[in-house]
Amino acid sequence: MIRADLIAPIGVLIGRQANERHDAVAFIDKTRQVTYGALADRTARLAAHLQTIGVQPGQSVALFLPHGVNWVEACFAILRADAVVVPISTDSTDNEIAYRLADASCVAVIANADQAARFSGPMILVGSNFETIANTPSDQTPRDPTNIEQPSFIVYTSGTTGQAKGVLLSLRGMLWVTAACWAPIAGLNHHDYILNPLPLYHSYALNLSVVSVLATGAKEYILERFSTSDTLRLLETEQFTVLPGVPTMFRFLLDSAKSNDKTSLSSVRLCLSAGAVLAGSLNQDFENWFGIKLLDGYGITETSTMVTLNWPIGTRIPGSCGLPVPGLSVRIVDLNDRDVDLGQEGELIVRGPNVMLGYHRKPAETAVALKDGWYRTGDLARHDANGYLTITGRLKEIIIRGGQNISPVEVEDIVASHPAVADCAVVGIAHEFLGEVPVAFVVIQRGATVEIAALMEYCRPLMSGYKLPQAIHIVSEIPRTGSGKAMRFKLKQII
Repeated sequence: MIRADLIAPIGVLIGRQANERHDAVAFIDKTRQVTYGALADRTARLAAHLQTIGVQPGQSVALFLPHGVNWVEACFAILRADAVVVPISTDSTDNEIAYRLADASCVAVIANADQAARFSGPMILVGSNFETIANTPSDQTPRDPTNIEQPSFIVYTSGTTGQAKGVLLSLRGMLWVTAACWAPIAGLNHHDYILNPLPLYHSYALNLSVVSVLATGAKEYILERFSTSDTLRLLETEQFTVLPGVPTMFRFLLDSAKSNDKTSLSSVRLCLSAGAVLAGSLNQDFENWFGIKLLDGYGITETSTMVTLNWPIGTRIPGSCGLPVPGLSVRIVDLNDRDVDLGQEGELIVRGPNVMLGYHRKPAETAVALKDGWYRTGDLARHDANGYLTITGRLKEIIIRGGQNISPVEVEDIVASHPAVADCAVVGIAHEFLGEVPVAFVVIQRGATVEIAALMEYCRPLMSGYKLPQAIHIVSEIPRTGSGKAMRFKLKQII
């Protein structure tokens, strides 16, 4: 059942595919493609260059590139140099970039040449020296570490404190999801051709669309950004077999297909959804319209993505995120850590080989999240007699907008930094397509005035676009508990 042969060091995986599928295309984007043989050669040279410029084993290297073949090559090169990959979204603000670079102690950056001014120190630049390095034989060989238990990735995710947390993930943990979930359950294999619209810096795509494609020897086309029209166009012109996404993407694809009376996704055999809860109605409508399986799963960064997944065969419960991935232990507990009865709601906690090593440089938060090997997800769930899990809510206050995590506290801090704002609270409200969107409630300083449009413009350059409040409401006060915590549920009642 579990494909243990897929759990191997990065150099072994790349060498295996280069030997077995040397001339087979591995990754494609709108500008170029790379075969498995070329991938082995190019990542070896890039890794050797990182070593030459002083990157030491265990040090962090930031990856700041648009999604595409260059991104994948840079990621594998960092790993082959025995360094830690720190993916950063190219949509990040300067403050967000600076925090991640400092927190992860990055010693080098791989970025586009037109972004070089945003960084300092050693760099490999696409559009400058990237191609020269990748195509020039080196006297050095990559370190190709054999220890897959050590940190390989620092993936930043929003925290309840408002400060992004760097989640330490091992290659073994990531590949366990490949070996126990994507390969045996979804059937991912070297015959598959994946169309990836997901952002590669997210753990979901990093696992499925980068690491797992390599491990299984599949082929993948990478979209730089999701576009409904581009996705549907590519599906009509290429022989794709697997389409991963988040619920928002599948909603847009379904609505567009219905409006144009398109009832086929061509050769696609399977669609996979994670990142946010997939509504049972959307799941059923999508499958009925296109006639193919849309498998919903539950995953989080701290578990190297997947915890559960629905199977393409057998029983499926509407609204359920499926069964636990083999090798994982899950419990649903009450506030006293006692297991709840079947059908009762409680907090979902997880233990297994894919659980994170901890939060980078945050021992206190790691101690809270990891207790006796169990990761406390902060998510509420219930399970039935057959083990099917359904996510019912969150103990955490993270807002999930179209699969993107948003910390209310982070947004509040930025809004409250405006000189006319006396107090602020941010809540997530339901959205038909995105799942949730952030909405801000603001108390204005006595004697001050500010237009909502002006407040929006103040926030825009200070946060990524997906974090920007959908609306701002002026209120007389923010309801708070005796300890000062915002009573967000009362604010939701105002809307």
